[in-house]
Amino acid sequence: MIDKFVDSMAEAMAGIRDGSVVLLGGFGQVGQPDALIDGLIAQGAKDLTVVANNAGTGHTGLARLMELRRVRRIVCSFPRSAGSVVFEALYSAGEIELEIVPQGTLAERIRAAGAGIAAFFTPTAVGTRLAEGKEQREINGRTYVLESALAGDVALVEAWRADRFGNLTYRESARNFNPIMATAAKLTIVQTQQTILAGSLHPEVIVTPGIFVDRVLHVPYAMQTEMGGPDA
Repeated sequence: MIDKFVDSMAEAMAGIRDGSVVLLGGFGQVGQPDALIDGLIAQGAKDLTVVANNAGTGHTGLARLMELRRVRRIVCSFPRSAGSVVFEALYSAGEIELEIVPQGTLAERIRAAGAGIAAFFTPTAVGTRLAEGKEQREINGRTYVLESALAGDVALVEAWRADRFGNLTYRESARNFNPIMATAAKLTIVQTQQTILAGSLHPEVIVTPGIFVDRVLHVPYAMQTEMGGPDA
């Protein structure tokens, strides 16, 4: 019988290795899997490359992971935002590497990895420093830059509902990067606010099919609120 629910955070985090590329869902704190980030901190993996929309805020979640010097490199669209004090201090000290990727390009690079597309051409960033060293091609009179797919070793995802097969739905804007990241990693780990019986989700409402999901941990909304997680 297929059952992707795990009983503990330790079971959810098992096997994540030093040097892993971690795809981290969320848009700011909305839809960010804070419980799983705390679990990754406790698990101990280091020398990580984190792919996320932004570079964390305050001293919790992703910011705390960086503060503990566990992140070697971050790939994101908005490294500087309100409260990104940890990243700014580390970057100023030369203690973390940064790759800035335009938000639409970031999403498409991740989506491409999940779809098995090696690379794609986009006009975004042509004529800027972000295009330096990349192949460029003129198509129908317009210049495009080649961007490669961006896959992860691990994806940490926050969902609204999940069944034992790993089928997922998301709540409103908390959907953001989570669905595409779930498809683009070798190991996809999910924290879900609600668990439901297998067969309860109509196929038309399933956003992430269980075939992309490896482990699911139930983290009720009340627990997320106590941890300072998103109201999502």
